This record gives sequence, C-alpha cells and structure tokens, in this order.
Amino acid sequence: MARSLWTGTISFGLVSVPVRMFSATESKDVRFNFVHRKDLVPIGYDKVRKDTGESVDDDDIVRAYEIDKGQFVPLEDEDLDRLDIELTKTIDICDFVDLEEIDPIYYRKAYYLLPQEGGEKPYRLLTRALDETAKVGIAKVVIRNKQHLAALRPYENVLVLETMYYADEVRKPEQVNGKVDLRKPEVEMAKSLVENLSEPFKPEKYDDTYRKELLDLLRAKAKGKPLPEPEQEEEGEVVDLMAALRESVERTQKQGRKRSRAKKAS
Repeated sequence: MARSLWTGTISFGLVSVPVRMFSATESKDVRFNFVHRKDLVPIGYDKVRKDTGESVDDDDIVRAYEIDKGQFVPLEDEDLDRLDIELTKTIDICDFVDLEEIDPIYYRKAYYLLPQEGGEKPYRLLTRALDETAKVGIAKVVIRNKQHLAALRPYENVLVLETMYYADEVRKPEQVNGKVDLRKPEVEMAKSLVENLSEPFKPEKYDDTYRKELLDLLRAKAKGKPLPEPEQEEEGEVVDLMAALRESVERTQKQGRKRSRAKKAS
C-alpha cells in the first residue's frame, strides 16, 4: 500500500474518526523534457537571480508573497506554525448537504480516507450514514499548508475527500451574446437526440486516445519509422440546423434498435 499523505481525524458533533489520506487519482499526461536541438542533451533548470542572472543555492531560497508591486514578505516554516494548529490535523465537518446541490465545477482533487487502527467502527458508521441519507459532509481541512473546502462522501464502501474551490475562486461565466428564438420543434428534436445518445455512465468505456496516439507516434519516431502525413482539416459546411437534428435523431434511433436486438440475441 502507498504511504499515506496525511493522518488526522474527521470531526462532526462530538464524534472523531481517525483516518489516513491517500491520493485517489493520478495523472497519465505525457511529460516532455527540454533538450538541446543539436545533440538532444537535457537542458537543466537553473534558479537564478532575476536582476543579475547569478545562480542561487536552494538553502538561500525562501518563499515570499508580493504584497505590493516589488514588495515581498518572506514566509518561514515557523511562521506557518503560528496558524491555528487545531485545523491542521482535523477534517472539520461544517454541514451535511445533498450531493446533487454541489455543481461539479467546485471539485478539485479526490483523496481516499481509510481508518487508522482502532477507528474502523466509527469510520463504517459514518460511511453508512452518508450512504443511506445520500448526504455529503462539507468540511474544512489543511493539506500542505493550505486550507481547503472539501466534500466528504462515500464511494465503493470507503470515504472520499474531494477538495473544492471556494465560491470566490469560481469565476462568473461570460454571457452568451446574440438573441435567438428557439422553436419548440427544434428543442424537442434536440431533447430526443440527447435521450437517444444517453447511456449509463461507465468510466472504463472512455480512454485517452490522444495520449495513446501520441505515444505510438513517439515510439515510431524513435525507431525511425515513417510518420503519417498530418490530416488536412476540411472547412465547416453550413447546414440547416433542423435537418441536421432530424438526421441525427434518425441515425441514433437506428443504432438504438441495433443495440436492443444485439442485447436480446445475447
């Protein structure tokens, strides 16, 4: 098992649940290095002064916040220790809310919470209570010197802590310009298309085809194989919206009937 990132307690009312935290997700992004074009030697990252270009040792570098233009305030580890230490090891549940009330735009990153030794019973009790009430705990927690808003919810019989953006971190969207009149047949046709394309969510059904093709291209290039010619994008054709909707609905209906026959045959 991977090492826990954090240990502490879940606190709600007078109940405390000792837990360990593990990352629930991992990035599969293809990461690149910078190299010299001539001989592909990796290019290092130097920490230098911006005024002189002189290299600086790690021991001489501290964090600082630019409180005004050109005015920095350094922050040492002992400064962080002056903050409310009670919050640093506690997932403090403020409220319980319905999951459907939380828009996904607020979610940041997911972590698994597992019970510490001796905390199995209150852990199971909280997991079951959240599951049977369909509620989510809204909590505050400090992870790596940053206080997060978080949602605590059950997932496959374990607790998941999902860090969230605060309300003032979510930008308001720009309004859609241009006034259009939507006709009822267009709306009904669009709804039919959505219904015809609706399926139960199965995350394993979707994969990163771009990452796979990129890795295939890199392996081919490493072996000196000829690379495919880039595809030329065709200019977008102006189509009648209603006609496009009608044709799409008809196609999805046919596909739906084929899937139904296949399921019956199996």
